[in-house]
Amino acid sequence: MAAQLVSLDPQRIPANPWIHLHPKDNVAVARLQIPAGAEIAFEGGAVRTLQPISPGHKLTLRPIAKGAMVFKYGEEIGRAAEHLPAGTWVHTHNLVFDINERSYEFGTSPVDIGDLPEPGRTTFMGYPRADGRAGTRNFVAIVGASNCAAYATERIAAAFRDESFAGTGVDGVVALPHADGCGQAEGADTDLLRRTLDGLADHPNIAAAVVVGLGCEVNQIGYYLRPEVTLPGMPQRRGLTLQESGGTRRAVEDGVRAVRELIDSAGRLQRQPCPVSKIAISLECGGSDAFSGITANPGVGYCADLVVKQGGTACLGETTEIWGAEHLLTRRSASPEVGRKLLEMLDWYFDYVRRFNDSVTFNANPSPGNMAGGITNIAEKSLGAVAKGGHSTLSAVYDYAERITDGGFVFMNSPGYDPASVTGMVAGGCNICLFTTGRGSCFGFATAPVIKVASNSVTARHMDEDMDINAGTVADGQESFAELGSRMYDTLLDVASGRRTCSEVAGHREMMTWRIGPTL
Repeated sequence: MAAQLVSLDPQRIPANPWIHLHPKDNVAVARLQIPAGAEIAFEGGAVRTLQPISPGHKLTLRPIAKGAMVFKYGEEIGRAAEHLPAGTWVHTHNLVFDINERSYEFGTSPVDIGDLPEPGRTTFMGYPRADGRAGTRNFVAIVGASNCAAYATERIAAAFRDESFAGTGVDGVVALPHADGCGQAEGADTDLLRRTLDGLADHPNIAAAVVVGLGCEVNQIGYYLRPEVTLPGMPQRRGLTLQESGGTRRAVEDGVRAVRELIDSAGRLQRQPCPVSKIAISLECGGSDAFSGITANPGVGYCADLVVKQGGTACLGETTEIWGAEHLLTRRSASPEVGRKLLEMLDWYFDYVRRFNDSVTFNANPSPGNMAGGITNIAEKSLGAVAKGGHSTLSAVYDYAERITDGGFVFMNSPGYDPASVTGMVAGGCNICLFTTGRGSCFGFATAPVIKVASNSVTARHMDEDMDINAGTVADGQESFAELGSRMYDTLLDVASGRRTCSEVAGHREMMTWRIGPTL
């Protein structure tokens, strides 16, 4: 529901300067810059702005008493720190983060996505795998076992940078270096790293992998060459260490030789029609602003529902960015067990954070850029973030980098930091990523194409070489959520079929493993 401008020159400020998201909300969101003293019609009267309101920021629609709850998206986002007259700018200076204790319901709000219109396209051109999955890309991966091998890993991939792979059936050679693998104890951290790297190597977008180690690190390459991961039908693997090869130069030569042999033996694959049920989307947001939860994230949610309706998978992550909205997800859980597992992941994360500093809270999550874009606290951020999950039933919950085996809408425990979060979901099997941003995040993953969605038209135009889709069309009144989501769906299938994204063209290949313990 949007209010209409009544008192200002329409050539200076267009109609519909703000957006009222839910009938319960006592604040609205500025769609564009609104000066102080602007009178805007609302509920048969007019609200006069008391301060200038920047795009994405909130203003009160009616007086809010000190200590009273402020509502956005129809949900609580905090309490007024002082009396707030109608027309007041609401942000960190006058909103206290305080939400009532949540009561949880499980499976009480099912939504029948069967009512969604059938999309015109139900297949993409991908790479079918022996295990039933399908790739959206077909890479040879160079996986570093530890940071000690990171340089050699990158040098092996760099040897193929200018090479044409025409006729080989391979899309390229990519390096997966990282900062971990040694200086840590055997146990939870090493297990997590192994699960992550194993998932990245045994991935539908990977034809074959070379694992490179130093030789003496904690994370030995033998783990990745164990018999059960080298069975027929699985991506082929080779392994080498700098110490066995005789140093960096010889290890790079050995790695390049191994890659060439793998390309020859992997077969000259060609893309084939694959059902949309083979798509597994990583749903991510980064560099968010207030429009992310109003335009881009709901649009991604509509697209995700279209994929889920056809048997595909949509994976939501970022455990720190569901707090304040987790009750909405439990209501959509397929069973009480699924809903309780989600809450267990949240409890685990609270405990994890407290191990390091009692003063650190999830409300420290919003970044300076988030707040400059109008997001005041974590509850407001989470309510917008979970919109990426659409309306489908929550069918399963996974720990970080666990293999995703369930179709439908699922959740993965991961940090809110984009590179680490996406790494976990790709390691779990996601073969493509929808990534929303408001401020403008420049991110891409090495082995899974990342589609960047700008939440507002200003960012989409200003960073046009990094943004694939402009979702600001919704706030501009040019497109509905259904139209935006359907356009995203078509882009998703084009990219899954081989169209390169902006991040691929720019060469972005960010990756970060998640380390939860100390460095020794």
